[in-house]
Amino acid sequence: MTEPSEAAAARIARLLDTDPRDVGCEEAMAVLHIYVDLVAAGGGAAARYPGVAAHLRACGPCTEDFEGLLAAVGM
Repeated sequence: MTEPSEAAAARIARLLDTDPRDVGCEEAMAVLHIYVDLVAAGGGAAARYPGVAAHLRACGPCTEDFEGLLAAVGM
């Protein structure tokens, strides 16, 4: 068996690395509309909701929802 490349090892490490601030899908979805409004207004959403920001960095499906809502508000 061969060793993984450095790039592959880095991808695996990012996948396995979790941010303790990550609030999870349910909590992120509960405030996502507020988070989107803050982003659209330039109001420091990540600083106000660091757990949601951490979750969006880690969760593809929630990030897709976030991007869809941003598109809906014209961002």
